[in-house]
Amino acid sequence: MIPRPITITGGRLVLAEGAPVAAAIRLVGGRIAALGPIVPEPGDTVVDARGQLIAPGLVDLGVFAVDKPAFHFGGITRAALMPDQGPPLDHPARVRFAALSGKPDMWIHPLAAATRGLNGVELAELALMRDAGARAVATGRRWIDDSGVMARLLSYCAMLGLVVVTHAEDAGMAGQAVATAGEMATRLGLPSAPAEAEALAVGRDIALAEMTGAHVHFRQVTTARALDLVRAAKRRGLRVTAGVTPAHFMLSDLELANFRTFSRMSPPLRQDADRRAVVDAIADGTIDVIASGHDPRGPEDKRLPFADAEPGMAGAETLLPLTLTLVRDGRIDLARAFDLVAGAPARLLGVEAGVLRVGAEADIALIDPERPWVVSSDKMAASAGNTPFDRRPVEGRVTALFKGGTRID
Repeated sequence: MIPRPITITGGRLVLAEGAPVAAAIRLVGGRIAALGPIVPEPGDTVVDARGQLIAPGLVDLGVFAVDKPAFHFGGITRAALMPDQGPPLDHPARVRFAALSGKPDMWIHPLAAATRGLNGVELAELALMRDAGARAVATGRRWIDDSGVMARLLSYCAMLGLVVVTHAEDAGMAGQAVATAGEMATRLGLPSAPAEAEALAVGRDIALAEMTGAHVHFRQVTTARALDLVRAAKRRGLRVTAGVTPAHFMLSDLELANFRTFSRMSPPLRQDADRRAVVDAIADGTIDVIASGHDPRGPEDKRLPFADAEPGMAGAETLLPLTLTLVRDGRIDLARAFDLVAGAPARLLGVEAGVLRVGAEADIALIDPERPWVVSSDKMAASAGNTPFDRRPVEGRVTALFKGGTRID
């Protein structure tokens, strides 16, 4: 059944450039039909935005679980699902099933496993998985340490037109580390690895991207040295992009005090100089994407000694308000903020979304950017509340969400 056309009035459109514009938007047949100084047509369902932001639905690049209540709370209408599932997304049938798992009120875009079983050895059936619905290829939680395998992967994906999403952490250097080498790891006696483990991985994969012509997206770049390598690669015109999660621009390894396992991340939290470098990289365009890294983990994974706890955080609900802190701090404007969480990830996935433009998919979020609320791990909509931002006051709340021109209740 085709939904009735919807006209959203009385709001401020978040466009690709410039400040929000007071205007309306009309959604017809799942697409954006018009926007600007328009009026509802007869038969339209009219929604009054009451001065709120009318923004594209967020596109979350790299989640580890399909967690629709958390996605809806956070204004996420599309999520790229990492291949680290049980079993991994290394077969066309599994990719096809994952692509359907969000219906009818979410778009799920599977990322195909780069190698069989995510073992880093044998390439998976990438072309068949692309045809089954995979929007990109990912190495999962691990770096492929065999440079020959990585070179073949990048060459093949360049031919297929697929972006390779890679984990940037040299496994030989990182080993079983759970923290970044430095004063905090030493004080706590935690297994640690130097921050250079990330730069080594980024440097090699940039070299291979240059050799093969492939598009490499580093899912998280969290250190100053690795960011300098990405910055230089972009200046040379290489097809290299980078992402980060809010944890790495909001928090440093000081959060590990008292062995707080909700702060156990992969890559681990860095020293404050690296955290500041991440903020600078977001501001200057070196970082292209901010993603939630949504990875809900229950007590069986987190209520353990720090070194034994699983990494990850439930990030979908806090992605938007934490990104908006960069706007309030004057580091980026709203247009840039929504490109980081919607426009750029949509472009990487090759979907017509993430931007308010005639003809684009009608994935829309109404947002009160100044509504205050307090993050609570006990009250999260996520399937588990493992957030390092527990009890933190934030601003910015989604008040209504539309997927393909249909309101999500």
